[in-house]
Amino acid sequence: MSTSRRELHFAGFFPFGPHYDWSAREDPYDYYDVESYVGLARSAERGLFSALFLGDSQRLREHLGRVNDSVVTGRPDQLVLFAHLAARTRHLGFVATLNTTFSDPVELAARVATVDRLSGGRVGWNLVTTENAWTGANFRRGGYLPAAERYRHAEEHLAVAQRIWDADPGAEVRHSGAHYDLVARTPLPRSVQGRPVLFQAGESDEGRDFAARHAEGIFSRYLDLDAATSFADDMRRRLVAHGRPADSLRIFPAASITLGDTEAEAREKAEWFHRRTWTDRMVVSVVEAVWGRDLSWLDPDGPLPDVDPVSAEQTRTHGVVNTRDRPLETAARWRRITADEGLTVRQLVDRLNASAAFVGTPGGVADRLTEYVHAGALDGINLTPQSVPDGFDDVVDRLVPELQARGVYRTRYPGTTLRENLGLRDVVAQDA
Repeated sequence: MSTSRRELHFAGFFPFGPHYDWSAREDPYDYYDVESYVGLARSAERGLFSALFLGDSQRLREHLGRVNDSVVTGRPDQLVLFAHLAARTRHLGFVATLNTTFSDPVELAARVATVDRLSGGRVGWNLVTTENAWTGANFRRGGYLPAAERYRHAEEHLAVAQRIWDADPGAEVRHSGAHYDLVARTPLPRSVQGRPVLFQAGESDEGRDFAARHAEGIFSRYLDLDAATSFADDMRRRLVAHGRPADSLRIFPAASITLGDTEAEAREKAEWFHRRTWTDRMVVSVVEAVWGRDLSWLDPDGPLPDVDPVSAEQTRTHGVVNTRDRPLETAARWRRITADEGLTVRQLVDRLNASAAFVGTPGGVADRLTEYVHAGALDGINLTPQSVPDGFDDVVDRLVPELQARGVYRTRYPGTTLRENLGLRDVVAQDA
């Protein structure tokens, strides 16, 4: 099944870091309170969202050698959480980010298939890879897979999982390749949606090509209209080059939405939320991550520190700074920016961490989103809630009706599976 009609999809998105106002809750462990997620899931379903999407974290983040308690440092197991949420909803889909680098394809296929089957075909897999030795240390395999091998390994991992999903219950699946040599038996009946929906988020040419060969949804970072349109056009060209229809991939950039009765009120609310989440401590910690030293004395409304970073090159990541970063080069670049533009530390961090957002009245935001949909720049928005558990209510109650009035948002779920509700084609099974 496929639909040529252009319409907007919403997916609830949970990024890393302190992106929520937890309704003035004092205990950070409320992050693991299932009722917080149930509230968001039910609100999303009331708003006819296609899915909830959860990121992955396979090791606690660290900062200056200690566990970083100024951000959300861990993640509930997505599939365990989604099994709970599927039992409390009827139509909403659930997309779990699962890493191929440190997982077994037979075990992963069985876990995903279990939740997909129990939910009636409402599960998707956001396939990710890593070359991160710091994360890999949790699996006693730090850095075992070179960067150049990540996608080749992921391709084989995916092939095994999909052959297991496509086989009849109890059927024997054999595979012999560069990374896996195995015989497995399919543990469950096929999904009612044919196969779990595959998402991908790679930005490199290699990642885009991987998505064009295999994915049915892709998460992007482009929300400027011209850039988003260019990305969408590029992905459609790649799809056709790999022998797939140009409309077989759903594109989801991430964004927040802040609504007000007036443009001024919406901007004021957005600024309030930004200041509530980007505290002085968070601002300074961004600089500390590059400088590699305690800068608790630093005034966030003053200049960058005069001292240089501790190291010229970072040899491992701590969950915040990329392994390819060069601290001295980064510090020099930041100093040039602040000098040229007269920025404080806070203003620099704001610029470096600017997130995509739609801010305005419900009608104004609906007009902008409608423009994106008609331009073919996107198929959906990964919507970040600004509070828990009521973070989607404003969008559901005020924005969704405006989008429906413009004919770019559905008025009911078209089906019961994630594949149906995304308007995707049926799956053609592989030979086992």
